[in-house]
Amino acid sequence: MPRAGLTPDTVIDHAVRLIDAAGPEAVTLAAVAARAGVATPSLYKHVGSLAQLRTLVSARVLEEVAQRTGRAVQGRSGDAALAAFLHAYRSYVRDHPHRYAALRQQPDPALESAAGRLLDVLLAVLYGFGLHGSDAIHAARCLRSAAHGFAVLEASGGFGLPEDLDASYAVLVQTLTTGLPRTP
Repeated sequence: MPRAGLTPDTVIDHAVRLIDAAGPEAVTLAAVAARAGVATPSLYKHVGSLAQLRTLVSARVLEEVAQRTGRAVQGRSGDAALAAFLHAYRSYVRDHPHRYAALRQQPDPALESAAGRLLDVLLAVLYGFGLHGSDAIHAARCLRSAAHGFAVLEASGGFGLPEDLDASYAVLVQTLTTGLPRTP
């Protein structure tokens, strides 16, 4: 019988807390089991492998980013929605740099549902610019690349010059907003 109170979600919770405290490299089944107060084999009742656990953590992170960006854009449209999306994306990475670093960036069928929710938020924003189909996908890729790249560089200390990072991000948001194609 599975340990009372231990579910796949609580196993993911333990893994995420471990990631937040010590980084993605700290996640092993033994470390998660120790954090949960169970023997390592007990985890196999809830997750099939370390690879599956990492996938489940990635899905959780994608869900969290989708929720944060979705809340940020709610009730907004056009430039304001895009700016809200970009700022919410960055704030998630700033608030949870290790958790975000654990996110798999490669397409994975097991992540399609969670990734789709995040994409739906961004496509809804782009719909406000009149972008659909391929045009929206191209724009979404560019926007995600910019937001991801800035946030990851910031989280890793990759910006060494003394200029204010918030000011730099404001320039990025303005550049993206201004440069986004608009169709009637």
